[in-house]
Amino acid sequence: MAHITLKDIAHSYTGESDNPYDYALKELNLTWRDGGAYALLGPSGCGKTTLLNIISGLLTPTRGQVLFNDENVTRLPTEQRNIAQIFQFPVIYDTMTVFQNLAFPLKNRGRSKTEIEPRVIELARMLGLEKDLYTKAQHLTADAKQKISLGRGLIRQSVNAILFDEPLTVIDPQMKWELRSQLKYLHKQFGFTMIYVTHDQTEALTFADEVIVMYEGEIVQVGTPEALFERPEHTFVGYFIGSPGMNITPCELQGNRIVIEGHEITLDCTYTDQPSSAKIEVGIRPEYLRLAPPQEKGLPVKIIKIDDIGRHKIARVAVNERIFHVVMPEISAMTGDHASLAFDTAHTNIYVNDHLIAGERP
Repeated sequence: MAHITLKDIAHSYTGESDNPYDYALKELNLTWRDGGAYALLGPSGCGKTTLLNIISGLLTPTRGQVLFNDENVTRLPTEQRNIAQIFQFPVIYDTMTVFQNLAFPLKNRGRSKTEIEPRVIELARMLGLEKDLYTKAQHLTADAKQKISLGRGLIRQSVNAILFDEPLTVIDPQMKWELRSQLKYLHKQFGFTMIYVTHDQTEALTFADEVIVMYEGEIVQVGTPEALFERPEHTFVGYFIGSPGMNITPCELQGNRIVIEGHEITLDCTYTDQPSSAKIEVGIRPEYLRLAPPQEKGLPVKIIKIDDIGRHKIARVAVNERIFHVVMPEISAMTGDHASLAFDTAHTNIYVNDHLIAGERP
C-alpha cells in the first residue's frame, strides 16, 4: 500500500497554457494516507476520471508531481506503479473460468499454485462467487462479471492502491448495495488504499471514510460524509449532496439577521459586513425546515406541491419567487395552501460568493 501525494497537479489536454479555462484539472494539492478509503465525487466532466488516470499513470499531468510514499512516480508507466484499476465495464476473459480469471494476475507474476489456489478460493467466497468458480465467465450475469473484475483488482495483496472508475454503473440497485458492502468489508480485511470515482452520492458516502467533491476541474471540499451534509463549504456541495439538495437562496445579511423577500430571520451567529458587490446566500437543508400553521412565526409561504415518498413527505413551497423544499414526516395538520416556514438556525449556513463563511457566536 502507498501514501499518495498530489503536488501542484494540473492538466490540460491541449498542453501548457496561461489560460485557466484550458485546464480540465485546475491546480490542486492532495494527500491520501496509506490504507484509507476515499471517493472522488462529482458530475460528469468535473475532472475526477482525469485525476484518477493521472494517479494510475494513464495520463502524465501538464504540471505537478505524483508521489507514492514520497517517491516521484509522475513519469513512471502504469505497470511500474504497482496499482490495480477497475473500470466501469468488466475487464475479464470470457473464455476463462471464474477461477482462471481471478488467478490470472497472480499467475502472470509467477506465483506458485500453492499460493494462488487458497487466495482465489478465499476471495471468491468473499465475493459470493464460490459456486461459479469453474464456470466460464461468458455464461455469467453482468453483476457476476463485474464481481470478477473487482476480484482481479483485489487478488494482489501487495498493490500500492486500488482505483475504481465508476465500477457499479452496470449493476442493478440492490446488487450495488451488496457490492458496496462487500468492498467496505474487503477494505477492512486487507487495508488497501482505495480510491473510488463516482457521480453517485450514495455510492461515495457509503463507501468512503473521506470524500473529495469536485466541480469544474477543482476540489471544492474534502471531508467526511457528515461534514459534507452538515457544513458544505461550497454551494455546489450543498446542491449536489442530499436528496433533495440544500435550499440555497439570495438574502441580505445584517449582523445576526438575514432578510429574505422582506422577511427577517434572527441567526445564532453574527457576521461581519460584506462588500456590496458580494453575492450573499443562505443555505439550509430541507430536513432542517419546518412547516407550521400560517399564524405561527416564520416566513409566510405558499405550498405548491407535496410529494409522498413513503418514509416522509417533501413539500415544495414558495416565498414570492423563492422556492424551498421541506422534508417532513407528516403534514396532515396543515389546512389550505398557506403556511409558515420555520428555520432551524443551528443548521443555517451563510455563503459569500459561493463559499461558506463563519460567524461569531455571542
